[in-house]
This record gives sequence, structure tokens and C-alpha cells, in this order.
Amino acid sequence: MAQATARHILVDNEAKCEELKQQIADGKDFGEVAREHSSCPSGRNGGDLGSFGPGQMVPEFDKAVFNGDVNVVQGPIKTQFGYHLLEVTSRT
Repeated sequence: MAQATARHILVDNEAKCEELKQQIADGKDFGEVAREHSSCPSGRNGGDLGSFGPGQMVPEFDKAVFNGDVNVVQGPIKTQFGYHLLEVTSRT
């Protein structure tokens, strides 16, 4: 079964998500941005979600994690929780 490790940043609006994505593109560390801005408890760990398989996250997240590029910041991804930036750090 496929497995992935990923980290994410969760915010409550798309504009904030885009702003943070730009900060990362401009060189700010993803983990630092997550610690400063993510409303998810994983934010205190730099957004680290650990390892998981297909079906363990909401469908929008699964699609991005198991189909998107590794080590590329994806998003904004809208889910019932808000807007996410997502970086898949490994996938097997």
C-alpha cells in the first residue's frame, strides 16, 4: 500500500493561504511559516503530519498527496477545515 509523509499549513481563508505560499516561494522556511500561522495542532511541529496511507485524510488532501509532486508546495487546497498548503516530503 502506498505511504506518504507530508506537512501542511491550515488557515481560514484563501487569501491568507496564497500570501503564505508566496512567502515560502520567496525563501521562507515552510516549517517556520507553519509554526507561526497554522491553526492545526501540527503547526507547532512545523506542520508535520507524519506517515499515512490513502483514505486516512479527507479526499481533497488524499488527491493532492498521492497525485501531486513530492517536495513541491501545493495549494490552496480547500477542505471542510479551511485552506491548506501541503508539501509531500516522501511517497512510496
